[in-house]
Amino acid sequence: MQSAFTKRKKLGYCSGIVTESLLYNMFYTYYLVFLTDVIHMKPVLAGTVSFISIFWDAVTDPIIGSFADRNGADKRKFMAKAAFPLGFMFIAAFVNIGIDSSIIQFIYYTAVAMLYWLAYTVYTIPYYAVVAEITQDYDERTEIRSTSSLINTAAIFLGNALPAVLPAIFAGLVISGRKLGDSFGWTLTAIIMAVMSIAFALITVKSLKGLSLQKADAETSGEKKTIKQIFSEFFEVLKIKPFKWFAMFIVFFLMASSMIQSSFEYMIKYLVGADPETWMTVVIIELVVVMALFIPLVTKIAETKDRRFSSILFMSIMCIGLIVCRIIGVRTIPAVLAVTFFMAMGMANFWTVFYSMAYDLVEVDEFAYGTRRESVITALPQFFQKFGAAVGVWTVSLILELTGYNGKLAVQSAKTVDGIENNVTLIPAAFLALSVVGAVMYPITREKFTLLKDRLQKKKDGQEYSTSGLEKIV
Repeated sequence: MQSAFTKRKKLGYCSGIVTESLLYNMFYTYYLVFLTDVIHMKPVLAGTVSFISIFWDAVTDPIIGSFADRNGADKRKFMAKAAFPLGFMFIAAFVNIGIDSSIIQFIYYTAVAMLYWLAYTVYTIPYYAVVAEITQDYDERTEIRSTSSLINTAAIFLGNALPAVLPAIFAGLVISGRKLGDSFGWTLTAIIMAVMSIAFALITVKSLKGLSLQKADAETSGEKKTIKQIFSEFFEVLKIKPFKWFAMFIVFFLMASSMIQSSFEYMIKYLVGADPETWMTVVIIELVVVMALFIPLVTKIAETKDRRFSSILFMSIMCIGLIVCRIIGVRTIPAVLAVTFFMAMGMANFWTVFYSMAYDLVEVDEFAYGTRRESVITALPQFFQKFGAAVGVWTVSLILELTGYNGKLAVQSAKTVDGIENNVTLIPAAFLALSVVGAVMYPITREKFTLLKDRLQKKKDGQEYSTSGLEKIV
């Protein structure tokens, strides 16, 4: 007999976001810093490492999604098999190989980062997609993602705060009369994060045990999908009318948020001249507290109005707020905290509604093509998410390179400082404005989704139905 998706199981499932978020946040906030300031790679090379590996992750998302959508595929098994490689490759990414050759450094860090992101994909695509199999209720999907987002605030805090303090603490430890040094400090921190990540992955897989999953329970025909069939699926989903606006909403928000996130330490150290070990913790505490306060508000607005409305509202406020910060100037701690506040508000909305909005496209896809492709529908938005994030991080590194950033210097030139300030204000604000346009044009509201479900059920029951009122959706 099938187990119910009880509150305890929901909580166990939602805690699985810690697995990916711990490592995701440490990577996005600190990997550029690790490569430029510890490994001493050129900013543009360091940014290219991140760009290639994250873009590779984006490309593999829909491919893994296609495999996870096959009849007989159990998403829990994907997650369980990915847990240990995910942790191991993350550790390898934060190891100093002790070779000064920029070519060898570039090859090594690109390769291990690509393997890390591949394992990340194998875990996260099934993790997020499984909700669309478990429930088709509009509000329950929002509730699950809301709970997950609240738990995610703790993961964001740990993923950003621990790397702000632990590497320096570990670097000062003395073993056999020798200090461990900066490199070992980062590696030991990565080990701690990886162990925590693996533990939550195993908890999550266990919480889903006993649930009946449609694809896992379906009989398999034994037929394997060809590459042509896989890409045919991708293009079918991409042709869904609302998808282009959803993709626009995703890409430009991630370009904006990843630029700010990967610039946190540069902002504190060079715009303000403050100690990043102290103030990074303060910034991250503010980030997660503001997110925790706004997530219930986002959820309430999304349930009262809909997810589209909440996105337009909070993204617009974030955009305007960053422009005001640039006008005032980000040269003081209060100004840094203001940038953090507006980013946290936007993140609270995005990570609460993003996957729920993707789940709604499953029903659109089923109406259009007669099949449910939960993993592909989840994976393609993640493709655009990671593409946007990759471009955002690379843009930061490019601006640093063009303005003459040198990781060995304690004080940067005025040109570099201006570049860092634009990296956290004007450029992200421009991207956010485009994200808002995507949200405005996105046609799936609560009312339209309810109408779609009704027409879809009639279609499946063989009854007469029309697409009146759904022209922009199907």
